[in-house]
Amino acid sequence: MVNLYRDTGVVLRTHKLGEADRIVTLLTRRHGKVRAVAKGVRRTSSRFGARLEPFGHVDVQFYTGRTLDVITQVETVDAFHLPLVADYQRYTAASAIAETADRLSAEEGEPVLKLYLLVCGALRSLAAGERDASLVLDAFFLRAMSYAGWAPALTECARCGLPGPHVAFSVAAGGSMCQDCRVPGCVHPAPEVLDLLTALLHGEWPLAESTLQGTRRDASGLVAAHLQWHLERQLRSLPLVERRARETVLTSGASPRAGGSATRTPEGQGVRGQ
Repeated sequence: MVNLYRDTGVVLRTHKLGEADRIVTLLTRRHGKVRAVAKGVRRTSSRFGARLEPFGHVDVQFYTGRTLDVITQVETVDAFHLPLVADYQRYTAASAIAETADRLSAEEGEPVLKLYLLVCGALRSLAAGERDASLVLDAFFLRAMSYAGWAPALTECARCGLPGPHVAFSVAAGGSMCQDCRVPGCVHPAPEVLDLLTALLHGEWPLAESTLQGTRRDASGLVAAHLQWHLERQLRSLPLVERRARETVLTSGASPRAGGSATRTPEGQGVRGQ
């Protein structure tokens, strides 16, 4: 029928509608972001209520409505939400991923296949639990920013393009900056921090997983600051993300330079100031 269509998607969020319904926001493979009504899913007798929880990867049939489409059938593709809700660190990381995807797919009905694949890959990795959740989250942030055209300059100067590595980093200017181009307010992350960001952006996991906690913490701060600068708002879920510490010696990038002052990013991570 012309009023029916089917797609595969990830549930980004839900909210209540009336006494028994929910509005479900999904990021789909072919139709981009879709907001649709799931009727009666809050009743215990619902046939597919449990399948429409956040982070669920589902095959959905929609009926085209006047204002919002209506979900008429749901089948589970991957039950990502089951292992994620059982682990606080992975759950909060998945929440930040879903919120970021929701923000980056502002236009409903506009295909965003690459973003959809990034979200599926990140949630699959978190659900498997084989990699550190914090690294998976930062890798998703970097790749999502690259998709949106906001990738930070890591190996060259953001202003003049001079090959690096460079010692200064400015969120407002777009990333690393050379000695001649650097602006007031630059921070000075340790070289290992930029190496980690480059590794996460390009999927070099052996290098990323060999880094120490201090390096990861500083990298997370830069990534969070860069993302939220371009989104022009803070992510509500990001302060809840657990950056689990481990017993290691911090890298040189975790402490301020002599005579410098610590600069705080929006996530509260310390990075050396100018």
